[in-house]
Amino acid sequence: MAHLIQPLDTEDPLGPLPQEFAAIMRPELPSLIKEIGVEVTRAYPEYARLLDGPNGQAIRVGVEQSLSSFVDLVAEPTSSTALRDDMCRRFGRFEAYEGRTMDTLQGAYRLGARVALRRAKKVGQSYRLSPTLLLSFADALFAYVDELESLSREGFLEVQSQSGEHSEALRRRLLHLILAGRPAPGSAIADLCEQAAWALPEEVTLIAVRAPAELDRMRADRDLLIDLSAPQPHLLIPGPMTDARRSMLEQALPDTRAAIGLTVPTALACESVRWARRVLELVDSGVIDDAPLIRCEDHLITLWLLSDPALLDQLAQRELAAVAGISATRRDRLVETLRIWLDTRGTAAQMGALLDVHPQTVRYRMRSLETIFGDQLVDPESRFATEAVLRALRLRSRSTGTSP
Repeated sequence: MAHLIQPLDTEDPLGPLPQEFAAIMRPELPSLIKEIGVEVTRAYPEYARLLDGPNGQAIRVGVEQSLSSFVDLVAEPTSSTALRDDMCRRFGRFEAYEGRTMDTLQGAYRLGARVALRRAKKVGQSYRLSPTLLLSFADALFAYVDELESLSREGFLEVQSQSGEHSEALRRRLLHLILAGRPAPGSAIADLCEQAAWALPEEVTLIAVRAPAELDRMRADRDLLIDLSAPQPHLLIPGPMTDARRSMLEQALPDTRAAIGLTVPTALACESVRWARRVLELVDSGVIDDAPLIRCEDHLITLWLLSDPALLDQLAQRELAAVAGISATRRDRLVETLRIWLDTRGTAAQMGALLDVHPQTVRYRMRSLETIFGDQLVDPESRFATEAVLRALRLRSRSTGTSP
């Protein structure tokens, strides 16, 4: 940029921008930045999404830095452009990681220049600036934009020159760090996010995939973090599981079974994948019906009731102690009748239809249960504990094929 504001050859009809011009431009910067933002996001909706995302503020700072640097160079040709240069290269790297060409970014740069030139014309009328000065401004501005594009292209080509394996390795390391299950240094995650050109989201959704896992990467979204080589393959989706994300997964994992974890704050990512893996275990044991793509959201009660098998055994021993001394056959009948009553609070006729017995048999069993359990069926807390245990045992019996 320095060469743009040095005295030009006498044959050049335009001439340099006077340093005093910076004082005219600087007050215009805040509103000009907003105007450029509106125009660019209207012309390029993908940038509107980025500005609303977790990196939105950093992008705004980069735009401000680029415009302020132009004014600084007019005021002082020897001003450092290190921050601007780094930001432009970052923009280029991000475009490469997002899978776009440089065309979109170049278009945004040039649109911003046209908006700035339009503003300069208005300001020129107020200050009665000469047409020659405005032409010099336009010449300098578009030459400056060429520099921004060149710097961004450096970052873009830097990423393209890296091997796909290196990029994947960075993202796997980032995924492992997020799933470490303990607070990781913010600087470590930030550094990896920067290297991988990946925006750290506030929420994530983890997917547990059944091995051996195959992913059609051409159909997968580019912002996924993936590790299919692990003994328990998994991937991370930034943000919630939308209909579009689910459709993408169905196409990207056409022949692979997977479980969708809950959407959680990024710091709890390890919990989301733990629940998803537990769902796959319950599918294997027959507790949950198999399907290509299973949502944890649909099985929360099952996950909760079967979260600690050893504790369930202890609870069952305590809550069903009253029938422990009864013969196995009679105990099973009474427990099943109790479960149906707790589930339905139905009449003897309704329960008899479910149990395939005469209503009078139901009444007899209920009198026996009232005698055996006593206040345990009256107290709300005790009754809830008994119902939870019976539901859990019923679920677990699906995996063993035995009575609860």
